[in-house]
Parts: sequence; C-alpha cells; structure tokens
Amino acid sequence: MKVVAFNGSARKDGNTAIAIGHVFRGLEEEGIATEMIQFSGRQIRGCLACYKCWEKKDKRCINDKDDVNAFISKMIEADGIILASPTYFSDVSAEMKAVIDRCGMVSRANDHIYKRKVGAAIAVHRRGGAIHALDTLNHFFLGNNMIMPGSSYWAFAVGREIGQVEQDEEGMQTMNDLGQNMAWLMKKLNS
Repeated sequence: MKVVAFNGSARKDGNTAIAIGHVFRGLEEEGIATEMIQFSGRQIRGCLACYKCWEKKDKRCINDKDDVNAFISKMIEADGIILASPTYFSDVSAEMKAVIDRCGMVSRANDHIYKRKVGAAIAVHRRGGAIHALDTLNHFFLGNNMIMPGSSYWAFAVGREIGQVEQDEEGMQTMNDLGQNMAWLMKKLNS
C-alpha cells in the first residue's frame, strides 16, 4: 500500500513538509510506503471550466502545461492521499486550490476515480484560519466518495518560521496519530 502527499506550500521542506513527515512516520511504522510531492517552484494553473474532461473521460485534464496530470496519475495509483497546505488568508494556497479543482473535476468526470481511497487533510498556520483550510481540503475527499480517518485533534500545526511546528508538541502528536489511523483504516479496507 502507498500514500501520496501533496504539499501545497511555496516553501520547500518548510512547516507543511515537516507536518507531513510526522504523518508519514505513523504510516511507515505500519509498513505503508509514502511519497511527498511539493508544489514549491511549480506553476499550477486553475481549472479552465472547459469540461473537456467530461467529453474525453480519459482521466486527464486538457491542460497539459503543468504537473496536474502527473498528480492525477499519482492519486489513481495510491491507496491513500494526503492534501496539506499552509493557511493563506484563512484558506489553502492558490496552488492547492487549483489542484483540488482540477483533480476533483477529472475525478467526477470519470466516475469518481478516487472512490473509496483514504484521504487525510493537514493545515499549518501561524495564528488562525486553519479550520477553514481543513474544511476546504476535506471537501475534496467528501465530494469524491473518499473515506477520511480522524485523529486525536484537528489535523493542524502551528508555526511560522521553518521548523517552528516541531515546537507544537500536540500538533506533531496529532500528525503521528493521523498517520497511524490512516494506516489502520487502509489495512481494514484492504483486508
């Protein structure tokens, strides 16, 4: 089994990546393979609302000028998907929203290609807005017939400067618990 995580942060290896790493620990302890894709340095365009994915039904977005079709392929291949984002103005990053819109549209156009996969959301914030960001991420999973595990608290961590999330002990424990719960759920679904 494998989980692919999408890090919507503009900062490579920043706080969002650190939070994902803590979820990965819980997964890897249970023998689940992991892969992180970071958006840092990538140009990702939003959905064109052209509906070509509904016409073609080929599990691809018509816009092939960025990495979204590779992301869709990674999601199809994975048993579990993590969407993680820093909190920008009480929501996810623009790149994460573009990925949600395009990957979600292609999924719906192709009979919910992520159906019954396990999905988990992570938000990182400095001060506030993480609940709204988590809500945005979770709606991707809910709208695509996916199954979400819980954790010991809301799956967000607090920190601004790179590495500060490590000081959020409860946040890091919540990430580890999320990884363990995700692994448990994936194993139950695949047994």
